[in-house]
Amino acid sequence: MSEPIQITLLGTGTSQGVPVIACPCEVCHSTDPHDRRLRSSVCIETQGKVLVIDTGPDFRYQMLRAGIRHLDAIMFTHNHKDHTAGMDDIRAFNYFQQAPMDIYAEEYVQRSIEQEYPYIFEADPYPGVPTVRMHTITSSPFDIDGIPITPIRAMHYKLPVLGYRIGPFAYITDANWVSPEEIAKLEGVTCLVVNALRKEPHLSHFCLSEAVALIQASRVPRAYLTHVSHQMGLHREVEALLPDHIRIAYDGLKISL
Repeated sequence: MSEPIQITLLGTGTSQGVPVIACPCEVCHSTDPHDRRLRSSVCIETQGKVLVIDTGPDFRYQMLRAGIRHLDAIMFTHNHKDHTAGMDDIRAFNYFQQAPMDIYAEEYVQRSIEQEYPYIFEADPYPGVPTVRMHTITSSPFDIDGIPITPIRAMHYKLPVLGYRIGPFAYITDANWVSPEEIAKLEGVTCLVVNALRKEPHLSHFCLSEAVALIQASRVPRAYLTHVSHQMGLHREVEALLPDHIRIAYDGLKISL
């Protein structure tokens, strides 16, 4: 029997979040809490460990809102600011756990983090700055404290990004292409979370129909759409158009597997 997994969608919005600053559209002025989206991130709890994928600009608030008081590791999908901008706030975990934070990222993502947060990596760092322990990953499987992780290579326009499979759960964000060989890694997955930016095609993200096509090709029995922009439309109206096994994710959604 596989270990149980608890997933919490910490944020399900695109780079600007929803509502978008100064936007007059009906989605940005909706009173439905399902239409309020922080930047995309997810928490996975299994085998007594707590893992987070991506630390965007809303990381601090997401940790507080979800009541996360211990964090074992962070995995990064890629180096865009809406996925890395919250890194400084890991220092609270450093302080209370009295340990560096384990970071799992590709080399180019690590270089970007080093450029964005040079004070973390100085030879004589300022007291109280975040402390990290970097682990270089590729598209090959690895493990975090005995938890097997299968990276899923995708493309975000011309940028290579990683999705992740952990047991029966898989998460792919900021992608507009996944090869058939990588889709094959989803065999046996019972829940997939994948990005769908809007209804219209986009240069670097799956649109709604493309995300649905990927879900159907992977034959997963349950799927949720994330990294959703205000251009998608109202949550309740878009969800009514979808097959029963595909739902629009929302902030705070919990999934047990």
